[in-house]
Amino acid sequence: MLLRLWPENTKVKFMSFRMVALVASVVALVGSAIMLSTRGLNLGIDFAGGSVIEIVQPEGTTADDVRAATAGMVSGEVNINSARGTGANAVDLAVIRFKTQIPREGEDAESAQQNANNRVRAALTEAFPLETYPDFAIRSSAAVGPKVSAELFRSGVTALGVALLLMTIYITLRFQWQYALGAVSALFHDVFITMGVFALTGFEFNLATIAALLTIVGYSMNDTVIVFDRVREEMRKYKKLEASQVVDLAINATMSRTLLTSTTTLLALLSIFIFGGDVLRGMSFALIFGVIVGTYSSIFVASTVLLMLPSLDRGDKPKREVEGFQGVG
Repeated sequence: MLLRLWPENTKVKFMSFRMVALVASVVALVGSAIMLSTRGLNLGIDFAGGSVIEIVQPEGTTADDVRAATAGMVSGEVNINSARGTGANAVDLAVIRFKTQIPREGEDAESAQQNANNRVRAALTEAFPLETYPDFAIRSSAAVGPKVSAELFRSGVTALGVALLLMTIYITLRFQWQYALGAVSALFHDVFITMGVFALTGFEFNLATIAALLTIVGYSMNDTVIVFDRVREEMRKYKKLEASQVVDLAINATMSRTLLTSTTTLLALLSIFIFGGDVLRGMSFALIFGVIVGTYSSIFVASTVLLMLPSLDRGDKPKREVEGFQGVG
């Protein structure tokens, strides 16, 4: 027996709730704007600058031991997260992060960050000598200066903007400009609210988050295109029905597929969020929230905007009259 998440031949009037959904979306967008302007995003090292050093944590030591070894080496707070490697020979890892350093005398901003990296690495090597801790190793070390981080942030924002523009062009060419405006409104809705939730929760916003947002854009657009394709088909079939009734028919027809895709995707993302550790938590959270809000927006936001726009082409092409033809008596 096959599992069905949505019964066949349903007649749920989704569009009767569209004004309620519109108010809820507006409230969420305003709330996101307030969060972004007051709390702001917790920019990661990729965008704010700083350093990240990954070490194999020596057996029998704790994060406090690692923190004590790095004390006084850098200005500001040092964040240490524990992680677990992958594979048969997995080891315990410690990820050390600290923000952009204030240049000392004779240093510029870029060299100050690299010098801080070198001091921390030297302190770790001294605190955990191989004679006593043979399993200790520095696996990776990266320093991002303020110039590079600003460039990465601009590139990330540009990537999002280009993605939205290309999606608009694609939908306009495949459907009509009304569909394109509805789809892009849903995409902006999903991305902006997700960023607002990041400001609210304080999850780190970094390059992985940008990748997650671009994935959300693609997922939401895929869902919206499926609904819109069915809307266009039903519009041509039921030319005398009101547009809202036609949209309801299309959403009911595609709801089973929408729920099945969303549920299977969420199951995979939840496992990453729970078992993936701190490194993947922000990215997986963005994807989980994005899938939920993207499913909502493809049903309510995109369709509501579509119904608010001027008349759609329903395939009503006027019959061409032939001069001199009087019809059949």
